[in-house]
Amino acid sequence: MKEILIGMISGTVAALGMGGGTVLILLLGIFSNMNQHLIQGTNLIFFIPTSITAIYMNVKNKTINYKMAISLIISGCIGAVIGSKLSFKFDNENLKKYFGIFLLCIAGFEIYSLVKKYRMKK
Repeated sequence: MKEILIGMISGTVAALGMGGGTVLILLLGIFSNMNQHLIQGTNLIFFIPTSITAIYMNVKNKTINYKMAISLIISGCIGAVIGSKLSFKFDNENLKKYFGIFLLCIAGFEIYSLVKKYRMKK
């Protein structure tokens, strides 16, 4: 039951375009006994059907910039190979720490962006 709830929450967040994989990694890290490498691998498999569903909906709604998407796909695949090889150079505990630092950086950037936007409205 716990896995179904985690999947539904992550899928909803992914469909909204807000990083469902990040939510999935966080929830699996908190509520499962899996190590960080296994959690991240599970996230990648989760990403395939949720992405296909989101792609279908966005194609249907004509909300895709294909030129930009192709460039992002190619560079993203290269980055995925580099990131995968790099992740296995870290032990489980360090990988968790680096992921946590990554999340803090994203949160900091989002807070900075909101404050900047708020100040510009004044």
